[in-house]
Amino acid sequence: MTSIPGMGAPITTHRQEVAEPVASPLVPLVTITDRAAVRARQLLTDKGHANGMLRVFVVGGGCSGYQYGMAIADDADADDRVVETESGVRVVVDTDSIAMIQGAEIDYVEDLMKAGFTIYNPNAVSSCACGSSFQAAGNTGTPRPCA
Repeated sequence: MTSIPGMGAPITTHRQEVAEPVASPLVPLVTITDRAAVRARQLLTDKGHANGMLRVFVVGGGCSGYQYGMAIADDADADDRVVETESGVRVVVDTDSIAMIQGAEIDYVEDLMKAGFTIYNPNAVSSCACGSSFQAAGNTGTPRPCA
């Protein structure tokens, strides 16, 4: 796997106390914007993984308790979920991360301060580091860009 730089993500949400998030078959696991899909395809090709996938995961850490990670994957593990997006980009998510990012949107931002993939996560109830770290208590938050 190859790490992908540029994980700055705007996430502002309202804190609500709810049960631990549970993956829902009615909510897409993840979606990807057209802008992010174009950049992901370009990145996969540039790195020599034209048939690869974008791996998105959540790990403990960061200033809010969890942080996002992204990598290039050529293969999925047996217990991974692979999302075939409408844009043709395949996104792979490990089972431990599913409940934390169910319904998230992957975008690509480029401005004067930063450029990179960002995740708008409806499960995040608070965040820091402009969204690369987050806290989750349920799946009722509303993702918003960092101001």
